[in-house]
Amino acid sequence: MSIKNAAAIVGVGDIELEEGKVKDGLSVLQIQAIAAKRALDDAGLTKSDVDGLFVAGLWGVPGVGTFPSVVMGEYLGIEPNYTDSTQIGGSSFEAHIGHAAAAIQAGLCEVALILYGSTQKSERSRSLAGRPPTFTAQYETPFGLPSPAGAYAMAAHRHMHQYGTKNEDLAEIAVATRKWAQLNPYATKRDTISIEDVLQSPMITDPLHILDCCLVTDGAGAVVLVSPERAKDCRKKPVWILGQGEAHSHWSIQAMPDLTMTSAAQSGKRAFEMAGVGHDDIDFVEIYDSFTITVLLTLESLGFCKRGEGGDFVKNQRTAPGGDFPMNTNGGGLSYAHPGMYGIFLIIEAVRQLRGECGERQVKEAKIGLVNGTGGTLSSTSVVILGRD
Repeated sequence: MSIKNAAAIVGVGDIELEEGKVKDGLSVLQIQAIAAKRALDDAGLTKSDVDGLFVAGLWGVPGVGTFPSVVMGEYLGIEPNYTDSTQIGGSSFEAHIGHAAAAIQAGLCEVALILYGSTQKSERSRSLAGRPPTFTAQYETPFGLPSPAGAYAMAAHRHMHQYGTKNEDLAEIAVATRKWAQLNPYATKRDTISIEDVLQSPMITDPLHILDCCLVTDGAGAVVLVSPERAKDCRKKPVWILGQGEAHSHWSIQAMPDLTMTSAAQSGKRAFEMAGVGHDDIDFVEIYDSFTITVLLTLESLGFCKRGEGGDFVKNQRTAPGGDFPMNTNGGGLSYAHPGMYGIFLIIEAVRQLRGECGERQVKEAKIGLVNGTGGTLSSTSVVILGRD
């Protein structure tokens, strides 16, 4: 079953940060409400129009993390006909796009609101390395594997051993992404960095330096999807869901089938097939960049280059402004923001690119964009291909 053109994104919204934190000590519920209001205003809709609610995670709200859509529904005064709290990490929101489009196609809802928010930096609550060893993590956490950086470092080492990838190759990604952030006035980090700066920055978990790692910030985002009929009456031109796929391969890193290949190989294949487009049709990509190695593995897994060729693919700042492969155009999780789970912000940036709303960082004549979310320790992926009329 295909959801191609079954739904359109008509509204997006997020919230400004100051040095990675929300202003005025706002709570995680408040910042999601602000993002939701902005997304609905963007679409020319109100919360009374919303009959589908999709929420993952409530970082900063102890005790309610397992009921995010219920809590946010109560807080916003929304009683949805359809609800989804799928939680597969940073790729949750790309999965929500597919789930919402399918629900709209089935007539289960007509206006879907996807929400996420985190105040992890303000609350100083990001401490995954101290979480208790549960399930298969019992084979990792007690023995000192830092989470999640240590798991990604293992994948990086394996790729280097198997294909000869260099630290300089990973640094290319960090530098290119920072150049995009310098064109985004809302990015958290905008100072200039070089390949050498990345290589000389403090080591976090060998071979990953601090500039190979995403930021730790607050943040909130919202996306509004509607049926094709409702899209005709909305304020902004629709951005259509052309294809979507999702997959997961493991939970803990020791169970990953292949440390150099993510499940984007499966989710991406389904998204491309559904959309009916090829790699050369994609004008820009927004790829989850929890770490530089995440990007390299994802590019290969999606088929933009062959396995082991990711380092050559990103060389000479190919993905930076002015390069022929625009990637992570708002500055990404490495330089823009990373509030625990970043996937919704990939979608928001892609929509703004397709609408031509990105100012200095606008990709010229952007008609089709690919968004890839990654969750856990390279555990889950979801790929969405978006297009405009």
